[in-house]
Amino acid sequence: MSKLSIVRNYSVKTVLDAWAILAYLQREEPAASRVRVVLKEAATHHVTLFASLINVGEVFYRIGRRKGEQAAEETLQELQHLPLTIVSPKPQTVMQAARLKIHYSLSYADAFAVVTAQDVHGTLLTGDPELLQLKGIVAIEKLRRH
Repeated sequence: MSKLSIVRNYSVKTVLDAWAILAYLQREEPAASRVRVVLKEAATHHVTLFASLINVGEVFYRIGRRKGEQAAEETLQELQHLPLTIVSPKPQTVMQAARLKIHYSLSYADAFAVVTAQDVHGTLLTGDPELLQLKGIVAIEKLRRH
C-alpha cells in the first residue's frame, strides 16, 4: 500500500457532546461554524464523527423543553441525516461513566461523552466548562460561543 493510500484512508475520530450539538443547531457562533466544518469533514470521510445516544437524548429533551416535543422530534430527524454515528452505551460504558462521575464533578450525561471519546480514541468537541476540566483524561477541543 502506498503512503498516499494510507493518508487517504486515515480518519480522525471526533465526538460531539450535547453542548456542541446544541451550539450547531442553535447557530451559536463561533462554535456552530466549527461544528459545521467537522460535519463537512465527516461527509468527505476525513473525520469519523460520533455522539453518545445519551447525549442525543439530552439534546432531545432540551429542545423539547424550549420548543415542544414536535420540535424535538424534528431535531432528532435532522440529527439522523448528519454524518454522525450515534453510539448506544454498552453495560461496561455505563459503569465507566459512573466511575468517572465518582471522581469528577460533571453530569452523568457528560460522563457518557467523555467515555465515548475514550472508547473511540477520539477528541471530544465541547464548550462545556464541566468537561474542560478533564483535559488530562480525554483529548478535548474547546468550542466557544458569544
